[in-house]
Amino acid sequence: MSALHPFRAAASSPDGADHPTYWSRPASELLAELGSSDQGLSAALAARRLADNRPPLAERAPGFPRLLLEQLRSPLVLILIFGAVVALVVRDWLDAVIILAIVLCSAALGAWHERRASHAIEQLRQRIAVRAQVRRDGQVREIPATEVVPGDVVELSAGSLIPADGVLLEARNCFVSQGLLTGETFPVEKQPGTVAAGAALAERNNCLFMGTSLRSGSASLLVVRSTADSEFGRISASLALRPPETEFERGLRHFGTLLLRVMLVMTVLVLGANILLQRPTIDTLLFTIALAVGLSPELLPAILSITLAKGAQRMAQAGVIVRHLNAIENLGSMDVLCTDKTGTLTRGVVQLDGALDATGNPDAGVLHLAWLNAHLQSGLRNPLDEAIVAAAGTQPNDYRKIDETPYDFTRKRLSVLVRVGDAGPLQTITKGALDSVLDICSWVRNGSPEKPLDDTALTAIRERYAQWSAKGYRVLGLACKTMASDAQKAEESGLTFVGFLLFFDPPEPGVQQTLTALHHLGVQVKVITGDNQLVARHVAEAVGLDVERIVTGAELTQMKDEALLNLAPRVSLFAEVDPNQKERIILALQKTGHVVGFLGDGINDAPALHCADVGISVDNAVDVAKEAADFVLLKHDLDVLRQGIDEGRHTFANTLKYIFITTSANFGNMISMAVASLFLPFLPLLAKQVLLNNFLSDIPAVGIASDRVDREWERTPHRWDLRMVRNFMIGFGLVSSLFDLLTFGVLLWFAGEVAELFRTGWFVESLLTEILIIFVVRTWKPCWRSRPGRLLLGTSLAIIAVTIALPYSPLAVWFGLVPLPPMLLLALLGICLLYAGASELFKHYFYRHHQHPTGRARRQRGQPVTRH
Repeated sequence: MSALHPFRAAASSPDGADHPTYWSRPASELLAELGSSDQGLSAALAARRLADNRPPLAERAPGFPRLLLEQLRSPLVLILIFGAVVALVVRDWLDAVIILAIVLCSAALGAWHERRASHAIEQLRQRIAVRAQVRRDGQVREIPATEVVPGDVVELSAGSLIPADGVLLEARNCFVSQGLLTGETFPVEKQPGTVAAGAALAERNNCLFMGTSLRSGSASLLVVRSTADSEFGRISASLALRPPETEFERGLRHFGTLLLRVMLVMTVLVLGANILLQRPTIDTLLFTIALAVGLSPELLPAILSITLAKGAQRMAQAGVIVRHLNAIENLGSMDVLCTDKTGTLTRGVVQLDGALDATGNPDAGVLHLAWLNAHLQSGLRNPLDEAIVAAAGTQPNDYRKIDETPYDFTRKRLSVLVRVGDAGPLQTITKGALDSVLDICSWVRNGSPEKPLDDTALTAIRERYAQWSAKGYRVLGLACKTMASDAQKAEESGLTFVGFLLFFDPPEPGVQQTLTALHHLGVQVKVITGDNQLVARHVAEAVGLDVERIVTGAELTQMKDEALLNLAPRVSLFAEVDPNQKERIILALQKTGHVVGFLGDGINDAPALHCADVGISVDNAVDVAKEAADFVLLKHDLDVLRQGIDEGRHTFANTLKYIFITTSANFGNMISMAVASLFLPFLPLLAKQVLLNNFLSDIPAVGIASDRVDREWERTPHRWDLRMVRNFMIGFGLVSSLFDLLTFGVLLWFAGEVAELFRTGWFVESLLTEILIIFVVRTWKPCWRSRPGRLLLGTSLAIIAVTIALPYSPLAVWFGLVPLPPMLLLALLGICLLYAGASELFKHYFYRHHQHPTGRARRQRGQPVTRH
């Protein structure tokens, strides 16, 4: 029996349950059965359980053998291997061995690069992996959340992502967001204890579940189920959940479908026609299969992995860690960025500028009450509380907390019930958004005695608030109430308003230049904040944002979706909004055709991060925000994000280059070979020559991942356009086929019906044109005005040299090649140069009709990008 599940024997009960109903059993029993205690597991036992509970193979980084096997599992490659086996059966040893060798080399090349890419990405992800605080050998240690095992005692605080299922040992004002599993809209309170064995998931208020998050308070959790045994793990396994398909992935899928149709039609026609012409059956079969393989972009998965991994590494150097690789394309396509103001537009270093009484004068008593509230609360620490504690310094510490009503985004206030000493008076102290605090106040302290909070007093308070807010101060209200000596709960009614807390967060130096740079990149910045509209306007205008209109949360509540769809793209500032409204704004922008990014770091930002096309968080964000994000910034800085956008567009450009290169030369060459096979008295190329050609042309393609990108491309968002790819493939394919016909004529003139000489000439010409087209297609500008990357240039020149030398080498006989006469070689080189020139002219025509990047940049700068 595994040490991981010491109570699985109980699972073999007559009722057939796989696991005992642990939520109905005392924590002491579970501790004993799991071999744990209040001090947690021993390090040795935890290590043994982790070894027994390694994640399934699918969750680990794949090794080289598995990647190689996946490369070989491609249907086209399997068909090719079948053809080679047939050749072995009929004793065509040399052809079969050469074909199998090329297939293995191609698969090994793709697997090796994918392995390097996945290893690099895994290292980057480890930098921002979610971690958990567990008790081991009586001490609290921080470990990766994936290493939590049954029996661990996990310490949780507000903002923590729950790493496993278990029962509460301790809980202090513990409120949990578990809508992921139960669909509940609001956080629910959790307490230690037991519940009925038949309790539904939502009724197990003594349990926490993997994937949910602690909204406020703190807790100690005894882990009972982890990874695949958890409720979340079971649901994921049963639904086979995968990340939503990005637009780029959808485009690739449609592109693959297009190629598959072309391949099926072509192979069936060529195979049938050659059989009718009574060509050798095995040679024809192998040629037809090789033709299909030659058209397919078989290195596309490897090229994508390499390109995305290289982009992720460059982004990491710029301070952006990529959590979801496929989101890089969305980052490059992003044309709207929604962000809070704190820490992005402002420095994020909040200071308490004043603790003032109700008349606006400094008051040490107000500061002391604020310090008690901030110091004793057990929810998520935030910059405002830290600023209060720092400003108050050392304060009398003979108070103890009796109760706490945590902050939530509906009430927008936090209350603590405190007592002086063991038998002193009880007092509720509340701080929060001014209107929220005033709503529960009946009195105001303007001196002694206290006075009723009438309309005159309210007007004076709100006037002071408006004046300070307009100057950029964030203003909180503070209230208190003396309680009965036996009170056990903080009471939020009939309080006395005692004063204001003024905070100031100055604009971030240089943020105005960054916003200008984002504007030139075609990215609009919209501020979505919970702060009041006066403070938000002051900050937005200070950093140069054009604020023609502010939409508040109150307006959004009354606004219909149709009105928001019309208004959202034209408004740059949303203030006083709640988390659900953030999500609603993002959805409205997406429905109007924008690719929307959202930058957030708090618990309340998780829904918006999840629904945005590009979720962006920061390294010091709460766990649940980082887990919901696609990218994590190592610095809370918009300029770091700007660099990330540059890299996203760079990566997207290099991905499309490979697709354009593959569809331009390969499509034309394969069509030409298919046609030539019908009128030539012999096959135009042998299968091994087609595969060798394809393999050699793929080697320079690996260098595309690190290729340079025209700066003009990076100045505007780009989207996947299947229509453009299709037209590109057909147009450049026809140009290629025209020069193939010219090549056929030259070869028939020189070679006549000498099959070996014809095949050698076309092998050299088709491979050289595939290399040359790389330099034409990789840039929208004239190719001589855009410098390629060193790796791409070096590998291309090397393959050109190998291509010309191969017919004269000892290897030529293996591949059925013969030396070319000097005049024929010169003629073929001349055709290649003419082809490159014609392709350059056609490229100019093509982009003039399909709007090359500079044209789009001029028309779209500062405008939304429409979906194709």
